[in-house]
Amino acid sequence: MEIISMILLFAPLLLVLFWANWAQLERERGKDARGLTAVTYLTLIFLYALLIGLGLTLQLVGRALTGGNLPPDLLQIYTSMGIDGATIESMAASLPSVGLGLWLPSLLGLILLLPGVRRLVARIIPIDPASPVHAVALALSMLVLTNMLVTLGIGLGTLAETASMTEQNTGSLLAQLWAQQLLTALLAVVGVGWLRRRNGRSLWQRLGITGINGRQLLIGVGVGLALVPVVILLETASSAAGWDASDVEKLTEALLGPLFTSIPGILTLGLAAAIGEETLFRGALQPRFGLPLTALLFALLHSTYGLSIATVVVFILGYILGWLRNRYSTSTSMVVHAIYNMTLGVISYLSVGGS
Repeated sequence: MEIISMILLFAPLLLVLFWANWAQLERERGKDARGLTAVTYLTLIFLYALLIGLGLTLQLVGRALTGGNLPPDLLQIYTSMGIDGATIESMAASLPSVGLGLWLPSLLGLILLLPGVRRLVARIIPIDPASPVHAVALALSMLVLTNMLVTLGIGLGTLAETASMTEQNTGSLLAQLWAQQLLTALLAVVGVGWLRRRNGRSLWQRLGITGINGRQLLIGVGVGLALVPVVILLETASSAAGWDASDVEKLTEALLGPLFTSIPGILTLGLAAAIGEETLFRGALQPRFGLPLTALLFALLHSTYGLSIATVVVFILGYILGWLRNRYSTSTSMVVHAIYNMTLGVISYLSVGGS
């Protein structure tokens, strides 16, 4: 069911990107692409309008439910599901913040569709303000901000407590993570023009996914391993400084804990993320959004870290991966990402005496 939900979530985004590339192809051929461009933009406007409406509705409902105004029937339903009253009240109190997290980035996404705004943005990052593909990519980037704001609105502690009430099956968790990352990679390849503007070698060259030689492989493995002690040192220093990361740890354990207890889980944490996230961020986005903005979006995507030292670590990691993409290839950054994730997974596995 979760995988079907993911497919339904990604489907409209894939459709919009496909249409945008179709419109771009017509422009490159010197044909009239106004109809396709209009359909693309109107579809995106409709999707964001839905999110704006939902966000404003949640804000109104949340304000109505604050101050102990939760209906007894609603309390009884959630209590029967094993959710305690304090968690229910916390979730209700978070609705205004969640609503804001839905409508504000959606509004920003619509603003980024305006030609004048795109021309201003083009002075900062290397996009073509007239390109439907670049316009759609720019607008869709606000979904990363939505993800972070909604997570912060609900609260990491509340999410961790809710997630811990659901028994995680390792097999289904593996399938979900692979499905999510493969859909992310599909988003990237469709976004850069697969099935419309690019196929075969030109597609992989645009994404920076090329053959990797022995030297690049050694660099990838070496950098991935070298990053681990640096990250551990940063997290230790932040803990010594009194920066509380307990909610981050609880949520990570609740969502991904079973994967750290098996070799297939550890391999999935490394390989799936390397394929999905690197193809999208370093492969598709970075050549157009630039290194700093791509690294920032990469950090914000990891919303389960909230705004913590872990977010800073992910930003630094994203910057290093981006530099390696520019210096070598996306394939090299994939190796780094996979080795880094799997090494952390092995350390966690050994620390709990995995079998």
